[in-house]
Amino acid sequence: MPVFLPFAGCRTRCLYCASSAQTGLPDAAGGDRGLAAALASLEKALQERKARMAPPVELGFYGGTFTALPDMWTERFLALAAAFRACGTVSAVRCSTRPDAVSLPQLARLKALGLGAVELGVQSFDDEVLARSLRGYAGAVASEACRLVRAAGLELGIQLLPGLPGHSPAMFMDDVRTACSLGPSTMRLYPCVVFRGTGLERLHARGEYVPWSLDTAADACAEALGVTWEHGVRVIRMGIAQEPGLEHQIVAGPYHPAFGSMVRGRALAPLLLRRIAALGCPPRRLMAPQHVRGEFWGYRGECKARYAEAGLTPDAVFWWQAPLFFLQ
Repeated sequence: MPVFLPFAGCRTRCLYCASSAQTGLPDAAGGDRGLAAALASLEKALQERKARMAPPVELGFYGGTFTALPDMWTERFLALAAAFRACGTVSAVRCSTRPDAVSLPQLARLKALGLGAVELGVQSFDDEVLARSLRGYAGAVASEACRLVRAAGLELGIQLLPGLPGHSPAMFMDDVRTACSLGPSTMRLYPCVVFRGTGLERLHARGEYVPWSLDTAADACAEALGVTWEHGVRVIRMGIAQEPGLEHQIVAGPYHPAFGSMVRGRALAPLLLRRIAALGCPPRRLMAPQHVRGEFWGYRGECKARYAEAGLTPDAVFWWQAPLFFLQ
């Protein structure tokens, strides 16, 4: 259950930032009035869930810099979460924040208040890319922040933003490998798009920034997904979550409402094709997990031709409940 606090706690505006457009909410900007309204809205929503005995949910505080909020507000939000956790409405709590807004004593305090996971908006570990995006920290700061989160006993999540100014697919793969080496439990991949009213839009209008194409972003994220699978890191979001009116706020860039499905299909194909090639003959049968059925052939069947070249046709694919693939 996301709790959006757009721009709350943020000290500066990053080049690409459009938190209000992405959340559909006005900037909270760290002001007491906006935060009080968010707290009241959250309490009402949790009361409603409790009244109808809805299943427990994990709360996620997103959209701003949660750890940079005044202590009074982090304590109020976490105290409210703890109260509803005690009655079974809330199962866990996580937040997102900047790598340069965490310290070990602070993280330990927030853990004691009930926080269980911290997602760091790393975006990239490349110093030049970070500088051009006005992030205000270096890659070494991001790496150290990841270590601090784990040292505090919190679950680590890493958010990457491929396609920022000066960023290439090869650099993105370096970011993914660095991220995986830091031991995250989860990762989010948000290909950079150009939103209205941002500094990035102004660069784009002057011809000084060209976003990645949809195919470039999808192929890069598919390759990245393969690396995360090898490291046992769960990717919990690819592409921007849809909000009402979002598409009207995007000027350019690799946005697609089915981006995650597209990427998963492209990531799965080369993995299976390598196994098929190792057979040395066309496969007679493939048993595949039921949960990949909607993405197996790729977005709108875009991977069917690749499978057909390897001798795998739809009549040879069967679905089962096991979480494994069986090829013969």
